[in-house]
Amino acid sequence: MATLKDRRQVLMARLGELDARLHGIESELDTERSKDWDDAAIEREGDEVLEHLGQAGQDEIRRIRAALQRIRDGEYGFCGRCGEEISAERLDVVPDTPLCRNCAAAVG
Repeated sequence: MATLKDRRQVLMARLGELDARLHGIESELDTERSKDWDDAAIEREGDEVLEHLGQAGQDEIRRIRAALQRIRDGEYGFCGRCGEEISAERLDVVPDTPLCRNCAAAVG
């Protein structure tokens, strides 16, 4: 069973991966674009995909930072809605979750 230290390490590692990915996306979006209309249209579509991936990455970073704050506050592993303990199995799958399975199902 994973310890709090293990979960923190997983969250920190994922934060590092996301940071590297977002820097790569920013670099790709900052590259000079083609002047050819057809190529430019394809590049714009690619940029939209990259922007979506970047937004998803930023959302995940916010969730991870919130989870790390809950660790610091001693609140990690407890549902932010009902206060019940979040199962270890759920934290193994979704380590940044603020909600137990029941509350997550009720919300979404």
